[in-house]
Amino acid sequence: MSSAHRLPRTAFPRRYEITLEPDIPTSSFSGTETVTIEIPESVESVTLNAIELEIESAHLVDAAGSRLRAAVEYDEPNEQITLSTGRPIDPGEWQVEFSFRGTLNDQLRGFYRSTFTDEAGVEQTIATTQFEAADARRAFPCWDEPDYKAVFSVTLIVPDDLEAISNMAEVARKPREGGKAVVRYADSPIMSTYLVAFVVGPLEITDPVDVDGIPLRVVYPPGKGDLTDFALEVGAYALRWLSDYYDIPYPGDKVDFIAIPDFAFGAMENLGAITYRENAVLIDLETTGQYEQRRVADVIAHELAHMWFGDLVTMKWWDGIWLNEAFASFMEMKTVESYRPDWKRWLAFAVDPGAERTDSMDIDALASTRAVEFEVRSPDEANEMFDPLTYGKGAALLRMIEQYLGVETFREGVGSYLREHSYANTETDDLWKGLESASDEKVGQIMNTWILQEGYPEVIVERVDHGLRLTQRQFRYVEDPEAMNRWMIPMQIRLGTADGEITIHHLLADETEILPLENPVEWVIANAGGHGFYRTRYEAALLGALRPKLADLDPLERFTLLDDTWAFTVEGSVQIGEFAALAAGFSDEREHAVWQMLSTHLLELSRYVPNDARFAAFVRHLVSPTVERIGWEPQDGEADLTRRLRGQVLTTYGRLGRDEATIKHAQDLFHAVVADPSAVDAEVALAVLAIGAANGGVEEYEAVVKAYEGNTNPQQQVRLLRSLTYFTDVDLADRTFEMTVNGDIRSQDGGWVISGLMANQSTADHIWNRVSRDWQQLIDLLPPATQRYLVHSLPAMVEPGLARRVQAFFGETEFPVAAKSLSQKLELQEAMVGLGERERDRLVSFLDR
Repeated sequence: MSSAHRLPRTAFPRRYEITLEPDIPTSSFSGTETVTIEIPESVESVTLNAIELEIESAHLVDAAGSRLRAAVEYDEPNEQITLSTGRPIDPGEWQVEFSFRGTLNDQLRGFYRSTFTDEAGVEQTIATTQFEAADARRAFPCWDEPDYKAVFSVTLIVPDDLEAISNMAEVARKPREGGKAVVRYADSPIMSTYLVAFVVGPLEITDPVDVDGIPLRVVYPPGKGDLTDFALEVGAYALRWLSDYYDIPYPGDKVDFIAIPDFAFGAMENLGAITYRENAVLIDLETTGQYEQRRVADVIAHELAHMWFGDLVTMKWWDGIWLNEAFASFMEMKTVESYRPDWKRWLAFAVDPGAERTDSMDIDALASTRAVEFEVRSPDEANEMFDPLTYGKGAALLRMIEQYLGVETFREGVGSYLREHSYANTETDDLWKGLESASDEKVGQIMNTWILQEGYPEVIVERVDHGLRLTQRQFRYVEDPEAMNRWMIPMQIRLGTADGEITIHHLLADETEILPLENPVEWVIANAGGHGFYRTRYEAALLGALRPKLADLDPLERFTLLDDTWAFTVEGSVQIGEFAALAAGFSDEREHAVWQMLSTHLLELSRYVPNDARFAAFVRHLVSPTVERIGWEPQDGEADLTRRLRGQVLTTYGRLGRDEATIKHAQDLFHAVVADPSAVDAEVALAVLAIGAANGGVEEYEAVVKAYEGNTNPQQQVRLLRSLTYFTDVDLADRTFEMTVNGDIRSQDGGWVISGLMANQSTADHIWNRVSRDWQQLIDLLPPATQRYLVHSLPAMVEPGLARRVQAFFGETEFPVAAKSLSQKLELQEAMVGLGERERDRLVSFLDR
């Protein structure tokens, strides 16, 4: 942050003693606090962070016990307060004492309130916290920057019939007058303010599971205990696996998974008190599919990975948050790959929606992208770091360097880094030094070309006499002569010659290099394994040589070949008919991940030829062999990913292929599935909801709304909400929009629901008119952390007239909480509109053939 936002380095907290008393009925809280600080040099004042707090009194106490009243000066724009006593404050140890009050807000940040309706139909309220990136200052005065680590001693005063949870184990609970209890917790390890947590409310708690001496529990709203078993199973596995991987004991004294009804993110890695959105921790395995189950496993593994990488060792400043989140994402996939190898987690990483690799490659091909690590100057900029580049690109780069160095070498370097910097703060170079200590590679020199500059390369592969010519250049969707970045590219190259197949590890450091080979190359995969964060452009003969070998390629290699071709189509060097012809060669594909990517790109193509019978026929021709082979009914012993593939292809066949029999069957099952999610297989149920809603009317809509309003199952609520975005009638879309602004849909979900309505081609124009008209109302309503979803679907709005209106609106409208994301979505929208204007006629010609 700029000097105005950053705290002066004049006082350093060592220990916080915090007592908080939430008053849930009045949505307020009061607190007292004593902070032990070190002052290295004499100062006139002490500055720290506080915002939305009323400081009732402040005192400084020196080592001799002299107590000085402090005047409090507020600096609201910079979220700071300054304490002064009218005399110099000498060097040494001091205590700062506060008495203060605050509000339990409804913005899902700081100390806030979350509500749910209990089994008796009574609304109940929880007081809970979300402090990352810079919101601990909304709950208690503090030095709210990650490298001001300290010990935290927390005491909560609560009604004696409520549960109260904080980071550490409860060590004392004493009754107090007025039906209250004073609950004290063990001292925390040294940690950052953003990791402090406290949750108070009418909650229930599972019996603890002993994980090698660490008690693991799930905390949940009453009536949902039957949804906790999977979290306990995954949590126990992940905690043991991660402790073994890092070869470092878990740094806390217990682990609580806390399900919060209103939560802005997926979860938050508070040490020992991990908070979750309900659908990221509570789940019924009988009525959910593989993606929903894997997402719960992912999020649990991600947050537990943070207990070491983020909590034990923390970045010095928010420009290093990428490493915290990227490493947790990387470790989540390694953990889940070990837990359920049949789920093929690394393959899914390449294609899944959200902040994973494909999304980050789209963003990183734009002029408006950013370096993975860049200067952070304000709280809004810190919050914008939580994006696909931080999670997806960061994790992909760690996977790339792990594969290049070797799995065990990488693990040894990580362990060395964590042990050396335990309970301290680091910068990115510290990890590179740890990896260098375990290898003979110049890891920092390689990785800084990926972390400190924006974008990524494409590698052009050509045959030459006695070898291959490899040429790198920066890939952009829109040509930019100033895009001249170069990388040190760790490549794994698999190729075939007359003597057989060989694999070569090569570091491409120059713009062009010749890879010498003894025998002529017959075929080559220049991103073997598919883990490199680059596009590969083959000369025509080499690309032709790969097409007959599609079935022999690794699934991730097939995915990469198809995805690269799509990227070159968007960029303009490959015509859309060439992509469609390549896609047609995948009709016998059996991997769900490849089909998911195919379906995504088919959906994108459909937007250029809306309601075109020829396109629907093309989709049916492509998908029908798989539909006929896999059918509607699961088989005994069938793999989870086969079941998921069934749901994927049926959805594509019905929605994009408009197959009459498939639509009819989905309609026949629709009401039964809405009323009872166990009526059919969970993956088929997803297809039924998608197809039935897309072809449904008022009766079907009313059934979904009624089911949503009466449902308490987290995953089913999400399924039903998503179904509401598939209806094509604009009047029904209006009703869904109204549900987001009148509170019938929780504010945590409102942003993505509106985004879904804008991604629906039939309702996009109408809903955009509502969004642009009611923009300020939406900004006032939605929590800041969820507002970015309002622009998430802009690239799907490719009708030129609509796109011009969108671009004009944001030319006059500021969006500070997601300024970078907005500029990226607008640029990607321009690229997708340009693709349609350039290629639509060619697509029609292809379909005519």
